[in-house]
Amino acid sequence: MKILSSILFVLILTISSAIGQNKVQVSINQFASSQGLEQASVSFQVIDLATGNSVASFDPSRVMPTASTAKLFSTATALEILGENYRPKTRIYSDGEIDSVGMLIGNIWIRGGGDPSLGSKYFTKKANRKDFLYAWADSLLKKGIKMINGSVIGDASEFGYNGAPNGWSWVDMGNYYGAGPSGLTLFDNLVEFIFKVPSAIGVKSTITSISPSVPNMTFHNYVTSSSRSGDNAYFYGAPYSLDRFVTGVLPRGSASFVVKGSLPDPEYQFAYELTQVLQEKGIQVLGEIKTARMMELKGSNKSYTAKKLLFTHLGQTIGRIINKTNERSVNLFAEHLTCLVGYVKTGNGSTSSGLREVEKYWSSKFATAGMHVNDGSGLSRMNAISADHFVGLLKAVRNGKNGDRFKSSLPVAGVSGTMRNICKGQSAHNRMAAQSGSMTRVKSYAGYITSTSGKEYVFALIVNNQTCSSRTLVNKMEVIFNKIATL
Repeated sequence: MKILSSILFVLILTISSAIGQNKVQVSINQFASSQGLEQASVSFQVIDLATGNSVASFDPSRVMPTASTAKLFSTATALEILGENYRPKTRIYSDGEIDSVGMLIGNIWIRGGGDPSLGSKYFTKKANRKDFLYAWADSLLKKGIKMINGSVIGDASEFGYNGAPNGWSWVDMGNYYGAGPSGLTLFDNLVEFIFKVPSAIGVKSTITSISPSVPNMTFHNYVTSSSRSGDNAYFYGAPYSLDRFVTGVLPRGSASFVVKGSLPDPEYQFAYELTQVLQEKGIQVLGEIKTARMMELKGSNKSYTAKKLLFTHLGQTIGRIINKTNERSVNLFAEHLTCLVGYVKTGNGSTSSGLREVEKYWSSKFATAGMHVNDGSGLSRMNAISADHFVGLLKAVRNGKNGDRFKSSLPVAGVSGTMRNICKGQSAHNRMAAQSGSMTRVKSYAGYITSTSGKEYVFALIVNNQTCSSRTLVNKMEVIFNKIATL
């Protein structure tokens, strides 16, 4: 009888466990065959973190674009390789001597090291975003510089001049979320345009102001008034091009509607902004603004060995940048993190260099076959990542030295960041820490769920080419997340 009772007890536990796991499998199967997903591609995987065993899956090795969940690769790699206390550097040099009356017989060089936090709205108020430039001007004054007979030269060359990663769309690059990485980044590489919109429908709007002021930029404004609410205006323009087109509609009767676009040439803008501040502080700059790109300086032509380092500015820590990247899904920060990994490891801060280091690092920790990470932010539609790849990454990070730190950087369902409206008041509320991804015909989530039983699960769910609305799709996804949260 004791043996029979033991067998029955084990059988009951096994059946209970199977039922608990099966409800997630049933849920994902129903999801994949539901209305609006008949022609969609779906990749799903959820594992028990403690055992590594799969709990439920659906085409888990299917690779596809994932949008912003790709940021998990840039933030995790930066944390692992750079460490949370690393701070990007921007260095100020001179290439001449200061004479007896305080004139620098030469130029000031701004050598960029890929710091995305300079004047960033994520770390400072707009009214104070130039504070670091004023501090730099004060430092130059203290060194006895009262006039510069040369130029202020911006040098962003250590991150290259691609302007944007491969696979970014023309539709995206001119808009705020399509601001590309640069060795010299400031003000989040954004430009704010203020529109005055007529009350009558279908009438052309007017751009009344631009901040920051971008020298020599030209605009082709085709934005008209509409009864629609919200921002439905879109900028078009390539990196380094000062020709900008803006189309779409804005709410009628708006006296000062703000629309954000990307900054065409951050390297030049940086040198321009510092020159303006120096003049304001009484340091006259006699030469014209220059950049390493426009001067086509390479190698020894811009060698810093013969220049004098005046001072170094340390940016925000990688840990703080990662927090903002994951919490707010900041494309620019994610791109910079990828570039910084390449820069620190090889001296080459290009996107391609960073991506090589990302692949090299993770290929030894989980199976990366078939995976193609083409940028740091997920904006590229050339990305091809599966649910298995995300689960492999998240498991490796969670079981490593930075596991708790990385998880704490992710927004929490129903509570914070981009996840604050997901599963709010539902079973997964405050139990799911994840990154979300969204662009046209793409929706994805990947992260961790701690269930009511105390077990921790690693999951990823990616959908492409759905025909239902985004809200309907999210509602369907929430069912799966809640099932995992009650395992």
